Amino acid sequence: MAASRDRVAHLLRQLQRAACQCPSHSHTYSQAPGLSPSGKTTDYAFEMAVSNIRYGAGVTKEVGMDLQNMGAKNVCLMTDKNLSQLPPVQTVMDSFVKNGINFKVYDNVRVEPTDRSFMEAIEFARRGAFDAYVAMGGGSTIDTCKAANLYASSPDSDFLDYVNAPIGKGKPVTVPLKPLIAVPTTSGTGSETTGVAIFDYERLKVKTGIASRAIRPTLGLIDPLHTLYMPERVIANSGFDVLCHALESYTALPYHMRSPCPANPITRPAYQGSNPISDIWAVHALRIVAKYLKRAVRNPDDLEARSNMHLASAFAGIGFGNAGVHLCHGMSYPISGLVKTYKAKDYNVDHPLVPHGLSVVLTSPAVFTFTAQMSPEHHLEMAEILGADTRTARIPDAGPVLADTLRKFLFDLDVDDGLAAIGYSKADIPALVKGTLPQERVTKLAPRPQSEEDLSALFEASMKLY
Repeated sequence: MAASRDRVAHLLRQLQRAACQCPSHSHTYSQAPGLSPSGKTTDYAFEMAVSNIRYGAGVTKEVGMDLQNMGAKNVCLMTDKNLSQLPPVQTVMDSFVKNGINFKVYDNVRVEPTDRSFMEAIEFARRGAFDAYVAMGGGSTIDTCKAANLYASSPDSDFLDYVNAPIGKGKPVTVPLKPLIAVPTTSGTGSETTGVAIFDYERLKVKTGIASRAIRPTLGLIDPLHTLYMPERVIANSGFDVLCHALESYTALPYHMRSPCPANPITRPAYQGSNPISDIWAVHALRIVAKYLKRAVRNPDDLEARSNMHLASAFAGIGFGNAGVHLCHGMSYPISGLVKTYKAKDYNVDHPLVPHGLSVVLTSPAVFTFTAQMSPEHHLEMAEILGADTRTARIPDAGPVLADTLRKFLFDLDVDDGLAAIGYSKADIPALVKGTLPQERVTKLAPRPQSEEDLSALFEASMKLY
């Protein structure tokens, strides 16, 4: 263990020494400059977009009335096969029946969706000619429903038209979509608040997605009663996604340093960089995680803890949905996409699976050691929120202090001991780096530029955590 720690420390010292902050290599000039109406090459504005949110125990019962108020006549209810057998879905269907809503159920959502599973849902939506959608489940279900709504509303579009560049064309969404009500049953993705839909692109074995304010749900119904059905590891891994949403959005490249500056506001990305409003949501979400996640994992009947984590997921979603995430998420996509045989505990699936929150958090100690020099005060603030005594910490120690705090937090929650524990080895690092490179939408929001060598060192430093 000591030898492993020394190796990690050596790798991270190499990364720190390799930093170059000259304008040629900084993110401010990382893309070809394009002059905006303001004459600037970097952005000068940020925009806050979020779904309407309604919170309360039992609020799911209102969904039928909401659809009635919208004038919906033909509704698609999307969920997955596991959840379709549980009381939360029955609650939704009872509300539909009570309020005279005609509906059809699509329960073939894949946990950790792929382009193929997206297209199957899209085909169902196109055939159904629905005038409203309800997505009930975790991020996989909500993201699948966003995609189904988008492509059913834009039937002549090719699948890659709206997928993020460089994998897809990244076209702006200009077609009107149908109303979508999201009812999250996990406390992690915050997908009920965002205009993002993530999937595995099977041909390249990497995760990518669609990012547009146009696809965000019309309404998110956040009902903490649903969290009581989450098994221990599902609540833990979902919570790690909230944790990293907060950490990454708070440390992302500031919005006014992101380039290029859009020539038209329709091309301003959903992920804009850290900004004063997103910061408030990120910090508050992190405080809730620090106070309640361990309780929520350890006691399935702790409604106070699970309710607060459900809110924290939405709070972090509001923050990162406008600021963005960076390296933990960018590196997580190949970790999930290249999974070999690992099957996470408490997930009832028939395929190998690294849950999204786990794939994100395993690199967090290495990532925040790497990024700390760009905003050490923010990194120390986050370490303090998570329980570290930072009174005598020096600015150069911000990265190691936060990394050690995260390791302790993860160890206390029985997280696998790094990438090696989920089936990866040093031989896999080139493929993991290759899978990270297309994730420019998020990696370019890292506050510190990274080379392929930097990414290799980060993956190697994440092979073992403790």
